[in-house]
Amino acid sequence: MRWQVQEAKQKFSEVLRLAEAEGPQVVTRHGDEVAVVIDIREYRRLKGEEMDLRDYLLQGPTIEGLEIDRSTEPTRAVDFGGDR
Repeated sequence: MRWQVQEAKQKFSEVLRLAEAEGPQVVTRHGDEVAVVIDIREYRRLKGEEMDLRDYLLQGPTIEGLEIDRSTEPTRAVDFGGDR
């Protein structure tokens, strides 16, 4: 969608919402394209800053100091209903 500068200023929240939901929003001044408002995820992708799954997971919390208590009882038998 195209927005004149004055309209984009008045409806900035809508411009942002549409950039996120529908894609880039072009801003014009005197009919000339002067700017594009894009979703932050698209900006990061274009800059090459988008993380892959591995990097995303590595930035998560660590398990240092995590204490897990496990039962020492034997596991139960499971009947699969066949001749296994």
